[in-house]
Amino acid sequence: MNNIKKDFLEAQNILGDFISNEKNFENIKYAGDIIVKSILSGKKVISCGNGGSMSDAMHFAEELTGRFRDNRQAIAAISISDPTHISCTANDFGYDYIFSRYVEAVGQEGDTLFAISTSGNSKNVLEACRIAREKGIKIIALTGKDGGKLANNCDIEIRAPKSDYADRAQEIHIKIIHSLIHYIEDNL
Repeated sequence: MNNIKKDFLEAQNILGDFISNEKNFENIKYAGDIIVKSILSGKKVISCGNGGSMSDAMHFAEELTGRFRDNRQAIAAISISDPTHISCTANDFGYDYIFSRYVEAVGQEGDTLFAISTSGNSKNVLEACRIAREKGIKIIALTGKDGGKLANNCDIEIRAPKSDYADRAQEIHIKIIHSLIHYIEDNL
Protein backbone atom coordinates (compact mmCIF):
# COMPACT_ATOMS: atom_id res chain seq x y z
CA MET A 1 0.00 0.00 0.00
CA ASN A 2 2.85 2.41 0.70
CA ASN A 3 4.07 2.37 -2.90
CA ILE A 4 0.57 3.06 -4.20
CA LYS A 5 0.20 6.15 -2.02
CA LYS A 6 3.79 7.15 -2.79
CA ASP A 7 2.97 7.14 -6.54
CA PHE A 8 0.15 9.61 -5.99
CA LEU A 9 2.15 11.85 -3.69
CA GLU A 10 5.05 11.90 -6.15
CA ALA A 11 2.66 12.81 -8.99
CA GLN A 12 1.13 15.55 -6.82
CA ASN A 13 4.57 17.03 -6.09
CA ILE A 14 5.58 17.05 -9.75
CA LEU A 15 2.28 18.62 -10.77
CA GLY A 16 2.84 21.21 -8.02
CA ASP A 17 6.28 21.97 -9.46
CA PHE A 18 4.77 22.44 -12.90
CA ILE A 19 1.99 24.70 -11.62
CA SER A 20 4.40 26.86 -9.62
CA ASN A 21 6.26 27.94 -12.78
CA GLU A 22 4.16 30.60 -14.55
CA LYS A 23 6.27 30.23 -17.71
CA ASN A 24 4.66 26.82 -18.29
CA PHE A 25 1.26 28.45 -18.79
CA GLU A 26 2.74 31.10 -21.08
CA ASN A 27 4.32 28.30 -23.15
CA ILE A 28 1.00 26.44 -23.41
CA LYS A 29 -0.70 29.64 -24.59
CA TYR A 30 2.07 30.31 -27.12
CA ALA A 31 1.83 26.71 -28.39
CA GLY A 32 -1.94 27.09 -28.66
CA ASP A 33 -1.54 30.31 -30.63
CA ILE A 34 0.80 28.53 -33.09
CA ILE A 35 -1.75 25.77 -33.64
CA VAL A 36 -4.70 28.16 -33.94
CA LYS A 37 -2.78 30.15 -36.57
CA SER A 38 -2.08 26.94 -38.52
CA ILE A 39 -5.72 25.85 -38.43
CA LEU A 40 -7.08 29.30 -39.35
CA SER A 41 -4.67 29.29 -42.31
CA GLY A 42 -6.17 26.03 -43.58
CA LYS A 43 -3.24 23.93 -42.37
CA LYS A 44 -2.98 21.01 -39.95
CA VAL A 45 -1.26 19.66 -36.86
CA ILE A 46 0.88 16.52 -37.15
CA SER A 47 1.76 14.75 -33.90
CA CYS A 48 4.35 12.08 -33.12
CA GLY A 49 5.99 10.23 -30.24
CA ASN A 50 7.19 6.77 -29.23
CA GLY A 51 5.49 4.25 -26.93
CA GLY A 52 3.27 6.02 -24.40
CA SER A 53 4.09 9.29 -26.16
CA MET A 54 2.64 7.84 -29.37
CA SER A 55 -0.54 7.13 -27.46
CA ASP A 56 -0.50 10.76 -26.30
CA ALA A 57 0.10 11.95 -29.88
CA MET A 58 -2.86 9.85 -31.03
CA HIS A 59 -5.03 11.11 -28.18
CA PHE A 60 -4.15 14.71 -29.06
CA ALA A 61 -5.09 14.25 -32.73
CA GLU A 62 -8.33 12.38 -32.08
CA GLU A 63 -9.56 15.00 -29.61
CA LEU A 64 -9.06 17.63 -32.32
CA THR A 65 -10.61 15.68 -35.19
CA GLY A 66 -13.39 14.34 -32.98
CA ARG A 67 -14.53 16.26 -29.95
CA PHE A 68 -12.99 17.31 -26.66
CA ARG A 69 -15.68 19.05 -24.60
CA ASP A 70 -18.10 20.73 -26.94
CA ASN A 71 -19.49 20.04 -30.38
CA ARG A 72 -17.64 22.03 -33.05
CA GLN A 73 -16.20 21.58 -36.51
CA ALA A 74 -13.46 18.98 -36.83
CA ILE A 75 -9.92 20.34 -36.57
CA ALA A 76 -7.28 19.10 -39.03
CA ALA A 77 -4.94 16.90 -36.99
CA ILE A 78 -3.17 13.61 -37.67
CA SER A 79 -0.87 11.46 -35.59
CA ILE A 80 1.93 9.49 -37.19
CA SER A 81 0.80 6.11 -35.92
CA ASP A 82 -0.18 4.00 -38.92
CA PRO A 83 1.51 0.63 -38.29
CA THR A 84 1.91 -0.08 -42.00
CA HIS A 85 3.73 3.21 -42.53
CA ILE A 86 5.90 2.64 -39.46
CA SER A 87 6.86 -0.94 -40.36
CA CYS A 88 7.44 -0.12 -44.03
CA THR A 89 9.61 2.90 -43.25
CA ALA A 90 11.51 1.16 -40.44
CA ASN A 91 12.21 -1.77 -42.76
CA ASP A 92 13.29 0.34 -45.74
CA PHE A 93 15.02 3.31 -44.07
CA GLY A 94 15.41 2.50 -40.35
CA TYR A 95 13.41 3.35 -37.24
CA ASP A 96 15.01 6.79 -36.99
CA TYR A 97 13.02 7.88 -40.06
CA ILE A 98 9.50 6.65 -39.28
CA PHE A 99 8.24 10.14 -38.43
CA SER A 100 10.38 12.24 -40.77
CA ARG A 101 9.28 10.34 -43.89
CA TYR A 102 5.65 11.05 -42.97
CA VAL A 103 6.36 14.75 -42.38
CA GLU A 104 8.23 14.82 -45.67
CA ALA A 105 5.24 13.25 -47.45
CA VAL A 106 2.32 15.23 -46.00
CA GLY A 107 3.78 18.20 -44.13
CA GLN A 108 3.32 21.64 -45.65
CA GLU A 109 4.66 25.06 -44.81
CA GLY A 110 2.34 26.56 -42.20
CA ASP A 111 1.53 23.22 -40.55
CA THR A 112 2.51 22.53 -36.94
CA LEU A 113 4.46 19.51 -35.71
CA PHE A 114 3.56 18.42 -32.17
CA ALA A 115 6.60 16.38 -31.11
CA ILE A 116 6.55 14.39 -27.86
CA SER A 117 9.61 12.85 -26.20
CA THR A 118 9.95 12.40 -22.43
CA SER A 119 13.75 12.33 -22.75
CA GLY A 120 13.92 14.91 -25.53
CA ASN A 121 16.42 12.67 -27.29
CA SER A 122 14.32 10.31 -29.45
CA LYS A 123 16.22 10.20 -32.74
CA ASN A 124 13.10 9.66 -34.83
CA VAL A 125 11.35 12.66 -33.24
CA LEU A 126 14.46 14.80 -33.76
CA GLU A 127 14.64 13.71 -37.39
CA ALA A 128 10.96 14.69 -37.84
CA CYS A 129 11.84 18.12 -36.44
CA ARG A 130 14.72 18.47 -38.89
CA ILE A 131 12.41 17.84 -41.85
CA ALA A 132 9.71 20.07 -40.36
CA ARG A 133 12.19 22.92 -40.04
CA GLU A 134 13.25 22.47 -43.68
CA LYS A 135 9.59 22.66 -44.77
CA GLY A 136 8.69 25.77 -42.74
CA ILE A 137 6.63 23.84 -40.20
CA LYS A 138 6.45 25.23 -36.66
CA ILE A 139 7.45 22.76 -33.94
CA ILE A 140 5.92 22.39 -30.49
CA ALA A 141 7.78 19.98 -28.20
CA LEU A 142 6.62 18.23 -25.06
CA THR A 143 9.67 17.05 -23.13
CA GLY A 144 10.83 15.96 -19.69
CA LYS A 145 14.10 15.64 -17.75
CA ASP A 146 16.44 18.37 -19.07
CA GLY A 147 14.63 18.73 -22.40
CA GLY A 148 17.35 16.85 -24.27
CA LYS A 149 18.25 17.83 -27.83
CA LEU A 150 14.61 18.50 -28.62
CA ALA A 151 14.65 21.60 -26.38
CA ASN A 152 16.88 23.36 -28.92
CA ASN A 153 15.13 21.99 -32.01
CA CYS A 154 11.66 23.46 -31.61
CA ASP A 155 9.84 26.78 -31.65
CA ILE A 156 8.36 26.25 -28.19
CA GLU A 157 9.13 23.63 -25.56
CA ILE A 158 6.81 22.66 -22.74
CA ARG A 159 8.82 20.59 -20.27
CA ALA A 160 7.54 18.37 -17.50
CA PRO A 161 9.51 18.82 -14.27
CA LYS A 162 12.48 16.48 -13.85
CA SER A 163 11.59 13.07 -12.49
CA ASP A 164 13.32 9.70 -12.34
CA TYR A 165 10.88 7.93 -14.66
CA ALA A 166 8.99 8.70 -17.87
CA ASP A 167 5.57 8.01 -16.34
CA ARG A 168 5.64 11.23 -14.31
CA ALA A 169 6.47 13.26 -17.43
CA GLN A 170 3.67 11.50 -19.31
CA GLU A 171 1.21 12.42 -16.56
CA ILE A 172 2.12 16.08 -16.98
CA HIS A 173 2.03 15.73 -20.77
CA ILE A 174 -1.57 14.54 -20.77
CA LYS A 175 -2.59 17.50 -18.62
CA ILE A 176 -0.77 19.82 -21.03
CA ILE A 177 -2.48 18.15 -23.98
CA HIS A 178 -5.94 18.58 -22.46
CA SER A 179 -5.25 22.20 -21.54
CA LEU A 180 -3.89 22.90 -25.01
CA ILE A 181 -6.92 21.36 -26.71
CA HIS A 182 -9.22 23.38 -24.47
CA TYR A 183 -7.33 26.55 -25.42
CA ILE A 184 -7.50 25.68 -29.14
CA GLU A 185 -11.26 25.06 -28.95
CA ASP A 186 -11.80 28.36 -27.13
CA ASN A 187 -9.80 30.30 -29.72
CA LEU A 188 -11.11 28.90 -32.99
